[in-house]
Amino acid sequence: MWFLIVAALFVLWACGTCWFLFGKKRPFSLDSLRPPGPLELDKKKRDNVLKQGFSLDKVPQNLDAIVIGSGIGGLTVAATMAKAGKKVLVLEQHDQAGGCCHTYVDKGFEFDVGLHYIGQLHETSLLRVAFDQITEGQMEFVTLEQHFDNLHIGEGDEKRLYTVFTGKTEMEAHLKKQFPDDIPAIETFFKIMKVSAKHAPCLAILKLIPLWLALFLVKSGIASLVSSIFTLSDTPATDLVNTLTTNKDLHIVFGYLFYGVPPKDSSVIINALLLHHYKRGAYYPKGGSSQIPYHIIPVIQKSGGKVLVRAPVTEILVKNGAAYGVKVRKGQHEVKIHAPLVISDCGVFTTFQKLLPPEIRTKPDIQERVNLMKHGRGSFLVFSGFDGTQEELGTIPTNTWLFKNNDMDGSMEEFFALSKDDAPDNIPMMFITFPSAKDPTYKIRHPGKSCMTILAMVKYEWFEEWTDTSSRKRGNDYVKYKMRFADNLFDWACVHFPKLREKLVFQEVATPLTNMHYLGAQRGAMYSAEHNVERFSAETMARNRCSTPVKNLFLSGQDVFSCGIAGALHGGLLCAATVLDQIIYIDLLLIKKKLKWQKAREMARRDKKFQ
Repeated sequence: MWFLIVAALFVLWACGTCWFLFGKKRPFSLDSLRPPGPLELDKKKRDNVLKQGFSLDKVPQNLDAIVIGSGIGGLTVAATMAKAGKKVLVLEQHDQAGGCCHTYVDKGFEFDVGLHYIGQLHETSLLRVAFDQITEGQMEFVTLEQHFDNLHIGEGDEKRLYTVFTGKTEMEAHLKKQFPDDIPAIETFFKIMKVSAKHAPCLAILKLIPLWLALFLVKSGIASLVSSIFTLSDTPATDLVNTLTTNKDLHIVFGYLFYGVPPKDSSVIINALLLHHYKRGAYYPKGGSSQIPYHIIPVIQKSGGKVLVRAPVTEILVKNGAAYGVKVRKGQHEVKIHAPLVISDCGVFTTFQKLLPPEIRTKPDIQERVNLMKHGRGSFLVFSGFDGTQEELGTIPTNTWLFKNNDMDGSMEEFFALSKDDAPDNIPMMFITFPSAKDPTYKIRHPGKSCMTILAMVKYEWFEEWTDTSSRKRGNDYVKYKMRFADNLFDWACVHFPKLREKLVFQEVATPLTNMHYLGAQRGAMYSAEHNVERFSAETMARNRCSTPVKNLFLSGQDVFSCGIAGALHGGLLCAATVLDQIIYIDLLLIKKKLKWQKAREMARRDKKFQ
């Protein structure tokens, strides 16, 4: 008798599990993939996709969800839901879709706003499978040179150059050649990179299982017994690398991919994951970063959805503790749009402190979610255009990272403690990239021209006095101040690329205020909330999930998991999994496995043919 009861319960459990995993419409499949089409060069055709202006008559009826913000996190969750048959409306406050993936053209030069290169896009990688699914196979990526990053540390006669290579074994081997006295330290750090990459899904699982279960696993110590990722995530990067080596230059290499947080305040797994991200190659979107939203939007439209721009959301509508739509500013008026689900891709702070009704913002559970995060550092970018080809200017596809010394913690702490007047003349580090040298189609689309982007991290407070002014109308003092930063950064770049100065014909500067205006980035933080060590503790990772204290309101993007294009995309996938109540990563993993089998069979047939 008891045996029959247990057997029946087992059958019910098995049937329920199968229904949960496979009983609903699956968003992803190999059948949806198509060969990439030709690169679209017609501006009007591209604008018809990327710049569909908002009006009420364009809003689809019977919406399943509204997504606020068209960054990669918002587009990913919208496209995934669309592939599951949902009708989704994406609203973007800027005049074109894409968030940090959008590009802008001025005086014949095209600039990427936030995407500089991406890793982990090798054949059959999970990220590549995800990109192929949300674009239905239309995205093409250029593989950058194996030597993908240069690190210059020090100045003048004290300057040292270190080079970083991609390659499953080459990255580690190449570093060992440059640091022959620190081979054990490099081997240990690469083991940490491997563990971080392999076990990072454990952190994501905390966001998908019930919160009570996640907290039980974390607080009981069971999670730490299952994986060392939960201990590593709570370990400051500086504390760990100090145990490996005293070589400060190698410390820089282990954490050079800066995102505004000193290594002493950041989690070692983020630095490890960022370096591991490029281990199997560095890539750039063929045709520029705007190709990403250009190919995702048609997928959203296939299910009756829309992506509309010039649609600033002013409020999330909430009734009886549940979100049911949004208010959108149209001219001097506000219009209401209703949907059973609202998904925000505009960050924790904007969502909870700006878009929710005032009476909801002050609730303890909302404040508790906000207090899990800190504001990130602002980004400062210099966009420069040159009359000259890559060959004439000596520009390279390899990225350049400059550090005035090898004390990253001390440099950042001193810099961010400076006064507003002293800061422009004491920038300790910056990043240089030449998009025109990475993309072979750039010379076709913009013949005879080249472009460069410089990135540095700054404090929002240095620009705060101009917050209430309008874009391009902030006054001469603002222009003079931002150009002090820009001139110093450009002069530093010319030390390494001396041919640039005489060919410069265009320059535009983006401050944290620019990022707030065009990207909706709170305090100008392109990487969104600060990526400090507290944020990546196991308990915070469990609590910082896609669902929110407001019923039917969800979060997507960088604040869900981590920074960058890949981090925001995974934030979108996690949000889609939460909203659809499906473990969509299983679909992606199954597709990845099928592609590997197909590749293995093709190679076997090829080998047999030539035997």
